[in-house]
Amino acid sequence: MSITDDVKVDTRISPALHPGVVEQIDGYGDDTKDVLAATMTAFSTAYEGIRSVWNAREKVEQDTSKTADARLLQLDGFAQKKLDAISRTFDSTNNTIKKQINFLEGELAQPIEQKATGGVAAEIRAFAKALPQDKLHKFMADSIANGDVTTVGAVLGGPAYLSGLTPDFQKTYLKQWNTQHRPDVAKRLHVLQQAQAM
Repeated sequence: MSITDDVKVDTRISPALHPGVVEQIDGYGDDTKDVLAATMTAFSTAYEGIRSVWNAREKVEQDTSKTADARLLQLDGFAQKKLDAISRTFDSTNNTIKKQINFLEGELAQPIEQKATGGVAAEIRAFAKALPQDKLHKFMADSIANGDVTTVGAVLGGPAYLSGLTPDFQKTYLKQWNTQHRPDVAKRLHVLQQAQAM
């Protein structure tokens, strides 16, 4: 039973705050819902908090023993407490998501282990360095796409300048390689980035 099974749709509240929107994130599933649990809880907290303010408003408006201003002040105090709780939950969740994203990005930036021996690796890097930039990028893209661990390890396993790459391109290719070989990490990163945007 998911958290959204317990949260009924309330037309007084924006559908964008319903916790069910988290389940609409591209990549949401059994393998990623654990990293989205805090996001789901944050949306549920917001939705239920706003619902309680609407419910309180209905009750306060029925209390004829107080003036309209007194009723408004009473409702405002209650709403502020709910808003503070919602804001704290969203801030905490956002900080958690940022930490998770940084960790997963670090995982995808991990250096690659060289499979080629020293001499072969040096020849591969020299070959790559001699290529014009457009051909070097095609060579790297093809090597990554084909899963050529020897070539990719040789080029990305050493300093960027030895193969003619800039450090930024080396990082980009390393991330592509790791994303291809660690799809579970890439998928979790993808869903967390969407959750952060929400």
